Amino acid sequence: MEYIQEYSELKFQGIKINYLYVCKRKLWLFSKNITFENWSDRVLLGKILHEYSYPKEETKEVLIDNLIRIDILSDGAVREVKHSSKMKEADIMQVMYYLYYLKQKGIQKQGIINYPKERRKEVLDLTPEYEEKVKQALKEIEEITKKPVPPPATKQRICKSCAYFEFCWG
Repeated sequence: MEYIQEYSELKFQGIKINYLYVCKRKLWLFSKNITFENWSDRVLLGKILHEYSYPKEETKEVLIDNLIRIDILSDGAVREVKHSSKMKEADIMQVMYYLYYLKQKGIQKQGIINYPKERRKEVLDLTPEYEEKVKQALKEIEEITKKPVPPPATKQRICKSCAYFEFCWG
């Protein structure tokens, strides 16, 4: 297996991959420890969903290298539980990052995104194309988080339900 040099330098929490695809400003703010998630009803809803979904699973909230937190690890799969599929690309890339991260450690897994409210799941495999997308995402996260100021706020359909709404638009 080829170990890429920059992998050792480009390690981020999975949520940062997700935020890259949701909102670059949110990513920058979160990376600077400017967080509003503790007061967000939507984040609370997500925590409740995680807590009460799939109660029979034994390996929930698996923390690896004090860096990535996998919702469920079972049957050879990395599983993420998401409230809705509205941010599907961000969800997929977060799981792809987890699969890529584990592959760098010599562990091959399949990915599954569960959308319990929608009663559906997305089964994913790490392909060479997704590996390249993950590598590019890691580099982009590094570039964004190193900037001295956040990217400008851009109106998106998700802004109204974002924990950072008041910060950006209030």
